Amino acid sequence: MAAGGLAGLLPAQTQLEYALLDADTPQEKENLVYQYLKKMDSRERDLTVPELGGDLQWLNTEGPISLHKDLCGKVVVLDFFTYCCINCLHLLPDLHALEHQYSDKDGLIIVGVHSAKFPNEKVLDNIKSAILRYNIVHPVVNDADATLWHELEVSCWPTLVILGPRGNMLFSLVGEGHREKLFLFTSITLKFYKERGQIKDNNIGIKLYRDSLPPSPLLFPGKVTLDNSGERLVIADTGHHRILVTQKNGEILHIIGGPNSGRRDGRFSEAAFNSPQGIAIKNNVIYVADTENHLIRKIDLELEMVTTVAGIGIQGVDKEGGAKGEEQPISSPWDVVFGNSISGTQEDNVLWIAMAGTHQIWALMLEGGKLPKGSDLKKGVCLRFAGSGNEENRNNAYPHKAGFAQPSGLSLASEEPWNCLFVADSESSTVRTISLKDGAVKHLVGGERDPLNLFAFGDVDGAGINAKLQHPLGVTWDKKRKLLYVADSYNHKIKVVDPKMKNCATLAGTGEASNVIGSSFTQSTFNEPGGLCVEGNGRLMYVADTNNHQIKVLDLETKILSMALPILIPEACDVPDNLPLQKDKIKNLPKLPKSAPNIQLPSLTVAPAQTIQFLLKLTLPPDSKLNEEAPNSWFITAEDNTWLLQGQCLSGEIKDVSSQTIIPFQLPVSCLSAEAILAIQACLYYCSKGSSACMMKGISFSQPLQIASTNQGSLTQVELIHTFLTN
Repeated sequence: MAAGGLAGLLPAQTQLEYALLDADTPQEKENLVYQYLKKMDSRERDLTVPELGGDLQWLNTEGPISLHKDLCGKVVVLDFFTYCCINCLHLLPDLHALEHQYSDKDGLIIVGVHSAKFPNEKVLDNIKSAILRYNIVHPVVNDADATLWHELEVSCWPTLVILGPRGNMLFSLVGEGHREKLFLFTSITLKFYKERGQIKDNNIGIKLYRDSLPPSPLLFPGKVTLDNSGERLVIADTGHHRILVTQKNGEILHIIGGPNSGRRDGRFSEAAFNSPQGIAIKNNVIYVADTENHLIRKIDLELEMVTTVAGIGIQGVDKEGGAKGEEQPISSPWDVVFGNSISGTQEDNVLWIAMAGTHQIWALMLEGGKLPKGSDLKKGVCLRFAGSGNEENRNNAYPHKAGFAQPSGLSLASEEPWNCLFVADSESSTVRTISLKDGAVKHLVGGERDPLNLFAFGDVDGAGINAKLQHPLGVTWDKKRKLLYVADSYNHKIKVVDPKMKNCATLAGTGEASNVIGSSFTQSTFNEPGGLCVEGNGRLMYVADTNNHQIKVLDLETKILSMALPILIPEACDVPDNLPLQKDKIKNLPKLPKSAPNIQLPSLTVAPAQTIQFLLKLTLPPDSKLNEEAPNSWFITAEDNTWLLQGQCLSGEIKDVSSQTIIPFQLPVSCLSAEAILAIQACLYYCSKGSSACMMKGISFSQPLQIASTNQGSLTQVELIHTFLTN
C-alpha cells in the first residue's frame, strides 16, 4: 500500500528541495537528484501507488490501463486535475512540453487522474469535452469518487506524482509553476533507471478521442457578442483558435486566425490565437481575451490587422500591474468588456478584463483617465482594479481587499442606479457586482457567506445567498428589461437575475447536458454554455452553447429557442462577390425533374435587411432511406430578381431528413423592388429498403415577398413541409 500516501515522501523530498536551493550549477542539481533517487531506490519498502480499479473509465486509450502491469518499466507522471481549475490549465503547457521531449519509447507516460470538484465534472462525456478543448493527448482516467486521491492523501489541484518503474512513488509537486523541477526530476529518473536496465520501450495503446470526431463549423465556442448596430455577431470559436465575424443569419464576414493555435500578429490570414475567449466590439474594432497566450489582442476590421495591446505571451504572476500594456505580463484573461473611467472625456475608454489566472479584475486604459479609488492613469496602462489575488469569495468596500475565484464573465450596466460591473465568479459559483462609483465589491446571488468556502454550489432558484449556481462562466445585461442573464455553465442552464430583488430563476434549460431545441425554453437543453449576449432592443439572446459547438438563438419575447445559428463557411458555400459570378453559380445549380411539384406559399411581408429562416422538413415514403452518397441539396433562385441573391448562400447539403434543415436568407439593405418571388428548391436521392432502385425527387416552394419600408422584426421563420409519395 501507499504507506501514508504522499506524506511518506515529505521528509526526504523536503531535504532535497532545501539542498537544491543552495545548488549553483545544473550539474550540482542533477547530482543531488541522482543521490536522492539512490536513497529512495534502496529503501526496504517502496512507497507504492495502489492499482487503479478495473471498473474506472479511461479516455485516450484503447482500454483500461494497469499501473502495475501495463506501466511496469515506465516512469509515470500522475497529474491529479479537475477541468474547471485554472491552475490545472496552467500546468498543461508544461505537460505538453514534457511529452514532446520524452515519449513512451523513451520510458515516460503521463496519466491524467481526473478528480472532480463539481458534480458535473464527474460525467464522462463532460471530461471528454474538456480533453478535446484543452488538447490533452495522454491517457486520462475518470476517478469520479476520488479513490486514488484519498488513498494518496492528495490535498489540492493540481498535484503531480512521479513514479518509478515499479510503481514506486519518488516525487510530488503541488500547485503550478514547477516546470524546471518537473523536467529535472523526470529526466534524472529516466537516466537513473535506464542505467539499471529497468526501463521498457514498449508502446502504450493510445487512441485519441479527438481522432473519432467529425469536423464542425464551430468547436467549443466560448463567448459571443453583438456590435452596436445589432447586425454583426462576433464569435470566439475557441477550439478552432479563431474569431468569426458573421451576419445575423450566420453568414461569415471575417475569419481571423485558426484553425491551429499560435501567437502571431499581422493580417487576418496569418494571425494566430490560442483558445481565445472574451470579445468586445465597438464600430470596427474588436478586443480579444487571448486566454492561453495570456494576451489581449486588438482586431481592426477596416485594416484587417491583428495587434497585441497587453501581455507578453507568457503567464504572468504580477498581481498589481501598472506597466504599459504590451510590457505588462498577465494571466489567463477570460472575458473583456468596454467601460468608462470616472474622469475620462471619451466613452468606452477602459477595457475591463476578467483575469481568471490571478483571480482579479483588471483594466486596460484605452485613453487616459481615472478609476474608482485610483489616481490618474495614462493611455495604454494595464493594471489590477479589484481583487487581492487570493482565490476567495470575499466582498469588501475596498476593491483591492476583495477576493474573486476565477472570474470568467463580465457585463456592464452603466445606467443608474446600477453603474456597476457584473462578474460571473466561476469557482465560487457566484455572481458579484463591482461599483463603478467607488469600487465596492458586493454579492448578488449564489455561494455562501464564508469567503473561503468555494464548494457552496448547486442548482437552486431563489434570492441572494439562497440561490445556488454551479461554475457560471458568462453574464449579460438586458438594458430593456433591467435584468441580468447568467450562463450557469455546469448546470447547463440560462438563468435570469433581477438585481433589484436579488432573485435568480431558471430561464432556459432542463439541467440535462444535451442538445434539444424544444418548443419552449424549459424544454430546450444546453451543454456547458459559456457566454451569451442580448440585442439592444431586447428581442433575441445569443448563447455560446460550448460543448454542443453551437450558437443558440433565444427569442425573449415569444420564449422560444428558435434555432441553432447555422455557421455558413464561405469555402463550403457559394458567396458571390459580383453579379457575373452570380450567374455562373446559378448555371451550376441542379435541375429539378419535371414531375417536381411546385408549392405556392402565402405572401410574406418583410423589410430590407430582415432575416428569413426557411425550415425545410421533408419526409420520405415508408421503407425508404436517403442515399447519403448522392448530392442531396437545397438551393435558392429568384429568376427576375437576381439582386435579391447578392451575397447570399445559394445552396447547401441535406444530410439528414429526420431533422429539419435550416436555410437562412437575409434581404439586402437596399431593395430594388417592392415585390419579388424567391424559389426554394430541394433535390433528394433515396432508395427503397430491400431494393437496388434509387430515385431522384425534387420539390420547389415559391415564396412571394412584399417588401415594406417599416421594420417587421429581425427574424421571420417559414416552414417548408413536404412528404414524398411512393411511385
